[in-house]
Amino acid sequence: MAEMNTSTENGCQRGGRRSKKLSTRVDMTPMVDLGFLLITFFMLTTVLTKPGAMPLVMPADGPPTPVGDSKALTLLIHGNNRISWYDGQGQDAQHPPVIYASNFSVHNGIGEVIRAKQQKVASATGDADQLVVMIKAAGSARYRSVVDALDEMKINRVARYAITDITPEELEMLGE
Repeated sequence: MAEMNTSTENGCQRGGRRSKKLSTRVDMTPMVDLGFLLITFFMLTTVLTKPGAMPLVMPADGPPTPVGDSKALTLLIHGNNRISWYDGQGQDAQHPPVIYASNFSVHNGIGEVIRAKQQKVASATGDADQLVVMIKAAGSARYRSVVDALDEMKINRVARYAITDITPEELEMLGE
């Protein structure tokens, strides 16, 4: 383990007597063995976590289901963590939708817009689950913003939502 070398020389030299210098040498082999044993132990006993993914319900195959404009809300996600929204689906070329800007903040954010639309749909139809939210991401949108929008759907208990392609008209309205 540890070893101390002592010499039998007197150490007498001209000018007086010098103190003996002892050299020490520490053998690190057992420490290295212990380190490798610990690493092996922790590698064999560690449970690796499986990556978790949010379950995503996909629509059934078949013809598209018509949704009334009074029950629809469209979210447009674009660059720099910005989100815009409008009521309805925006398919009427004669009356283009009015686009409002929002963000993902807790107060005065997109969550309040969703809750207000749920109350509006609930008062009109008697069921807040009739609300359909369409999430459309522009090419400049960040992945995190889309995940934040999906989180808002979960937080506000939106029963029906879909991620769809953004149209060129909507990109033009956003100025992209």
